[in-house]
Amino acid sequence: MDRLVSTDWLAQHRKDADLVVLDATMHLPDSGRDARAEYLAAHIRGARFLDLASFIDEGSEVPKALPTAEQFAARIGSLGIERSSRVVLYDDSAIKSAARAWFIFDHYGMDHVAILDGGLAKWQAEGRKISEGDEACDAVDFPVPTPRRSVRSKAEMLANCTTCEAQVVDARDAARFAGAPDSGSEGHIPGAANLHFPRLFREDGTWKGAPALRAEFAEVGVDLDRPVVASCNSGMTACVLLFGMGLAGKDDAALYDGSWMEWGSDPATPKERGAHGE
Repeated sequence: MDRLVSTDWLAQHRKDADLVVLDATMHLPDSGRDARAEYLAAHIRGARFLDLASFIDEGSEVPKALPTAEQFAARIGSLGIERSSRVVLYDDSAIKSAARAWFIFDHYGMDHVAILDGGLAKWQAEGRKISEGDEACDAVDFPVPTPRRSVRSKAEMLANCTTCEAQVVDARDAARFAGAPDSGSEGHIPGAANLHFPRLFREDGTWKGAPALRAEFAEVGVDLDRPVVASCNSGMTACVLLFGMGLAGKDDAALYDGSWMEWGSDPATPKERGAHGE
């Protein structure tokens, strides 16, 4: 199974015994949308609800932190997912939240995990089968995994401001990145490049191809042959950039999970305003 699967592929394989489909939709708090209510109203037949908004480590000092290995095992086991399962993630979110779910699964060593290209919107537009209500499943004992992806701390990001060992790419919109008036932001991590995450998608909501993705990163000055750390506001859309880098052939990029929520709230961290290179 590729890391990006089409609606045609899922329609053919949806009933495979080892395949689990998860609705990984999450919305911003000010969106006025309720991901669970939307799931109960309409979801891909057989899909289970991940509840990505609660899939965090509430005991961490890092805002919206990745779940711990123990929390991951408990949630995944409750969804009836085995270590050997193949998992397809989808969303119906403006922030492309399935990418965050993908990063969590990948971080904890799940090798057979994919995102549905175009998400629920494409599935519905093609008139494919939709269900209402919840989907029952039998819980399993999932072993506590060992993390494998690189996740950077604030201290490491501070050190990087001096060493410039890794390029930093910020997924937020240009106004918040620049610290424009009324943006609610003081700018960005010094030296960061800005690649607003929607640029990785075609107009129909599907992912761009590998050459186009590489071109998007190159256009903002990010060299995918060098170390890269992705950041955003809360660690969510940074994962969109990480998935896009993976499609472009780069699987060793790191996540700054605290992102701007952690960096911007600390008066001691350096901030930079303006567009990249100004």
